[in-house]
Amino acid sequence: MAVTKPLTIVARVHAYPPDHNAGAEWALHEMLRALAVRGHAVSVWLSELAASRKPYDVDGVRVIPHAAGGDARFAKTVPQAHAVVSHLENVPRAAPLARGFGKPLIVVCHNTFDLTWQPMVEGSSSLAVLNSQWMLAAAETAFGGRRHRPDRTLVVRPPVHAEEYQTARGDCITLVNCTVSKGAAVLGELAERMPGRKFLAVRGGYGEQEPPDLPNVLVLDHMPGRQMRDAVYARTRLLLMPSDYESWGRAGVEAMASGIPVLAHPTEGLVESLGNAGVFCDRGDAGAWQAAIERLDGRDAYRAASRRAKARSVQLDPTRDLAAWCAAVEEVAGA
Repeated sequence: MAVTKPLTIVARVHAYPPDHNAGAEWALHEMLRALAVRGHAVSVWLSELAASRKPYDVDGVRVIPHAAGGDARFAKTVPQAHAVVSHLENVPRAAPLARGFGKPLIVVCHNTFDLTWQPMVEGSSSLAVLNSQWMLAAAETAFGGRRHRPDRTLVVRPPVHAEEYQTARGDCITLVNCTVSKGAAVLGELAERMPGRKFLAVRGGYGEQEPPDLPNVLVLDHMPGRQMRDAVYARTRLLLMPSDYESWGRAGVEAMASGIPVLAHPTEGLVESLGNAGVFCDRGDAGAWQAAIERLDGRDAYRAASRRAKARSVQLDPTRDLAAWCAAVEEVAGA
């Protein structure tokens, strides 16, 4: 539904799809996409070099690649904007411009690290968007007793439109993003323990990638998010998420859209995102992961796990979260 007063929203981020495909970037894109659908003019200004050199559009969002004098070029857009959006390492860059020109600052928070909170406790922001209820509680602790805190906080779970990821399932056991933190070593140990199984390792968009070099592990390169359904989830029977930290876990939600059971280490974010559909194992106990995989060999056990995954996917429909997000942006920006 379009609004009567279209807004101009400018975002300052380091990277963006389709060149950079990580959970934070896709979550932000879906949020900006929702604003564009409502008739607002949304542009994203990159602070790092990427494969794309010319401006391009993604779902109605205009993306301006980094170029010489990028900070100065972005600064010239702020006076004409109704609001400034940023996340991760670009918040300290975007915040002074927003404040200097008297524009609302909207910060999208993807983790609970100090660098997420620090820019907001050093100066005011109009809206802080948290990706989960547990992160909201962490934010309240971080902001408690501080002189500065956001004027408003809002939880927007990383939006996944299930119909864009639904596919027939495959026969691989899959890990997305092959870093040590995400559990590459767990995948490698399982592939060694279970040589008759097919494993799939997908290189991620950040971090040092260490996929196992084993005959039963197929390794795929980093790819645009729009390709994940056909290249990854259509080959996947089980998704592994043995991460040592996840504030939410977008890949798990994408997989559940197709009824793919997710085996995960119980981080706060994964416990919240997967709910009762998650199969939780400690990342340090490879035997528990192997046993969980073998239990799901049973037809009845797998069907029950798949039904729970699909049901959780329905519960995570992003419609209400995106409507609340758009309403909050329009309110702080004066639409």
